[in-house]
Amino acid sequence: MRMQAAIMFEQGKPRPYATSQALVIEDVELEGPGPGEVLIEVAAAGLCHSDLSAIEGIRPRPLPVVIGHEGAGIVREVGEGVTDLKPDDHVITVFVASCGACRNCVRGRPNICNAGNAARAAGTLLSGAKRISRLSGEKVNHGSGLSLFAQYAVVGRRSMVKIDPSIPLEDAAIFGCAVMTGAGAVLNTAGMRAGDTIAVLGLGGVGMNALFAAVAGGAERIIAIDTSPEKLGLARQWGATDTFLATDKDVVEQVKAATDGGVDTVIETAGNIRAMELAYAVTARGGSVVSAGLPAQGATFSYMHAGLVSDEKSILGSYMGSCIAERDIPRFLGLYKRGKLPVGSLKSGFLPLSEINAGFDRLADGGVLRQVLRPNG
Repeated sequence: MRMQAAIMFEQGKPRPYATSQALVIEDVELEGPGPGEVLIEVAAAGLCHSDLSAIEGIRPRPLPVVIGHEGAGIVREVGEGVTDLKPDDHVITVFVASCGACRNCVRGRPNICNAGNAARAAGTLLSGAKRISRLSGEKVNHGSGLSLFAQYAVVGRRSMVKIDPSIPLEDAAIFGCAVMTGAGAVLNTAGMRAGDTIAVLGLGGVGMNALFAAVAGGAERIIAIDTSPEKLGLARQWGATDTFLATDKDVVEQVKAATDGGVDTVIETAGNIRAMELAYAVTARGGSVVSAGLPAQGATFSYMHAGLVSDEKSILGSYMGSCIAERDIPRFLGLYKRGKLPVGSLKSGFLPLSEINAGFDRLADGGVLRQVLRPNG
């Protein structure tokens, strides 16, 4: 079938992206689903900082590629062997394809599936196929096995979760990355319990969902840290008990003074080394840093190892919020239905495919939380 898609031919183009056309809208051909695959109509896709990192060239991708890894859609066709989905079902996409058979999958860690990681690096679906072609016949790579900055997508069955059709797809889309990553970092990786003290460092879409989860999970004290006074104001509205401006020279001393020596659990979502250094510095003895932000490849973080030992600090990575999508998306949606995860409040507006570059300019400026693309109008 023919459709429109936003293709990235080159990484690291200059801003503004609306002028340099970091993503080029083209008519392309999309093959039908193969065995174990599903064709979906993309109803909504979030513009995420991970996509921006790919555009900036911070995280290399095989080119050309259709990116877009956070979204929701409607099933239009199922491939051979797919028996639990049918046309018109609503689904949330999952940006880590899992094979169900590798060492990590069988240990209950599909978020770090070895086969899915290899397919992502190769720009293919889990099957090894590439279903998108330019009209010239040139194959186009898949971003995260999804390629949601397009009108339609062919996706592996294990890269989606069926949902209740009563849930607005514009809200459902945000669960595909921001909710799983942020809420999962708090509830899964950190294992937060009611009454804990927790800090969230970096208040983008992922960080705000970490904040929501800390509130929903009954944290006694929730510290929000960011460079934006406006985002700190929103954090206070949504349940933060204390807020600190990350650009203050004495922010570490401020946080330690307010928390009697530091925070027990710090969730870092900003994705840069300065943020990680700050997170580690404000962590109390015996506390842990959970890093859910993805920095540039090759970036390194250092610490005094003797202090790590004597203070019994822990440093944990959290990819996709350590989620098992089939388990966690339904429970997060349950919290959403009860008003405990107000993800709809994060939406900063809707945009058509033709305005996607301007949307990434706004995201790079830092003034928006989650813009939602509607590729079909």
